[in-house]
Amino acid sequence: MAETYVSGVAGRYATALFELARDAGVIDAVKADLERFGALIAESDDLKRLVRSPVFSSEEQERAVAALLAKVGIEGLSANFFKTVAANRRLFTVESIMRGFNELVAAHNGEVTADVTVAQPLSDAHAATLKQALDAMTGKDVKLVVEVDASLLGGLKVKLGSKLVDASLKTKLNSIRTAMKEVR
Repeated sequence: MAETYVSGVAGRYATALFELARDAGVIDAVKADLERFGALIAESDDLKRLVRSPVFSSEEQERAVAALLAKVGIEGLSANFFKTVAANRRLFTVESIMRGFNELVAAHNGEVTADVTVAQPLSDAHAATLKQALDAMTGKDVKLVVEVDASLLGGLKVKLGSKLVDASLKTKLNSIRTAMKEVR
């Protein structure tokens, strides 16, 4: 398995949390706690402000986070992690940390994410066929993240890692338009 790296301050925190969770055998529990905390941030403007604002001291952030974690039942490694992040005045990076942690978990589980953009929603059969083709191509379990963009007109774009396959009608029409201009 190739090593996955996440960079920056958030990457260092995500890597440390992942390694601690892996060594303790609690990756799934920590992932669930991070998802719960992420959902709390998404639901609460006050929590967003607490997380993102430099106005609050580390002590205020730590107290607020500790009270919130106790209220929602997040404890153990995850709770200690969030408190440490708050104490170190890095709470503003928590969403990036969660993304990095999820990347590390996916790599650990042999999963790859493919960002698929389509002109119309994929049927279950088409999504399954695309997933099977990508699984066979990569030799890994590919998770599809599908986004609908009607401006593509037809076809699809698939981004898998650093590779992008653009088979959209919009791109093909633009290529023809460019070729027609060059002929003149």
